[in-house]
Amino acid sequence: MSDHTSLERELGELLIESLNLEDIKLEDIDSEAALFNEGLGLDSIDALELGMLLSTKYGIKLRSDDPEITHIFSSLRALARHVESNQKT
Repeated sequence: MSDHTSLERELGELLIESLNLEDIKLEDIDSEAALFNEGLGLDSIDALELGMLLSTKYGIKLRSDDPEITHIFSSLRALARHVESNQKT
């Protein structure tokens, strides 16, 4: 498991809390592991909820037809990088 940056920790806790991942702790999430399918096992409904959370908390608008969406949601690290470079403060 890789070390989490502060934003990765924040996003990981947000994922766990908002998506009701009761059996998962932050320490269980590898920053480079897949969020969907074989990784955390998130699904398309989770992606919609996560998109709304990112919009509300960080001012980031994600579109399902964005060619980068698969990469953005590929791992906690990729998500954190996207948030860091696109958040509205």
